Amino acid sequence: MPFIGVLPDREHLFQPSPRRDVGVNDAAAWRLNPAHQQVYDKLWLALDAGLRAAPCGVDPRDCGIAEDEQVFVKPIVNLAGMAVRARAVPADAVPKEAGSFWCERLEGPHTSSDCLVQDGRAVWFAHTRGSDVKDRERPVYWEIGAALPDLEPSIAEWVARRLEGYSGLCNLEMIGGRPIEVHLRGSNGFFDFYGPDFIPAWVALIDGSAFTPPPPIPGGFVISVFGEAMIDEAQCEAAAQQGVRIDIDTHTADRAAILRCSDKDAGLDVLRRLTGLTLA
Repeated sequence: MPFIGVLPDREHLFQPSPRRDVGVNDAAAWRLNPAHQQVYDKLWLALDAGLRAAPCGVDPRDCGIAEDEQVFVKPIVNLAGMAVRARAVPADAVPKEAGSFWCERLEGPHTSSDCLVQDGRAVWFAHTRGSDVKDRERPVYWEIGAALPDLEPSIAEWVARRLEGYSGLCNLEMIGGRPIEVHLRGSNGFFDFYGPDFIPAWVALIDGSAFTPPPPIPGGFVISVFGEAMIDEAQCEAAAQQGVRIDIDTHTADRAAILRCSDKDAGLDVLRRLTGLTLA
């Protein structure tokens, strides 16, 4: 199957198939795009964005960061779950951790933007905004289809500067409008809410066929059930009656399930029943 890395329970979304191999996970995308692999180097990405950052072993205090200031520590390259082992620590407590780096901690909205790119030019955007409520720096829910037009000029400029010659889908994850991660694939977990025209348009772009940008995505909400939760068939049926689909997550550490819905309040009500967590 030309789409490489599709999870079995997501195969129904990836139709039609392109004529060439296309990676939909980071390992496949890295392998299939040798000319643009550098975007997976998060230390390079931070320095390219003008942030103070260095490999672990370089003391942040020697780079002008106060000892009690928080910095973010994470692997320089990590294709098996990009946020794995990422955490905030004081500048005077950065571990000498091989293969990791520290970066000044950013403030502001956490966003994830998928972008269709045609020969190094951004031609379509789908934006998602993370909740202010976090679980160990991870947004508890994502608003898919958020209106974030102010981000598009800077994303388009970044794509033109760093993805010359690339055609396909990419994702820029940002905090406060500054990139923290880049993927040569899209936000696969959000595709349920992208509408029926998205995959055919993406495939046409990849294949070099007549391409028309898809319409704005319908949108929805993806809510993470972090930690442990006992989920049975009765709970799934009750959630479905509220328009919420519960998908058990067997792929992400410390996440029991994913809730998908078009009504945020209904989704948060299901989250409360499953975990006791109450969010506004």
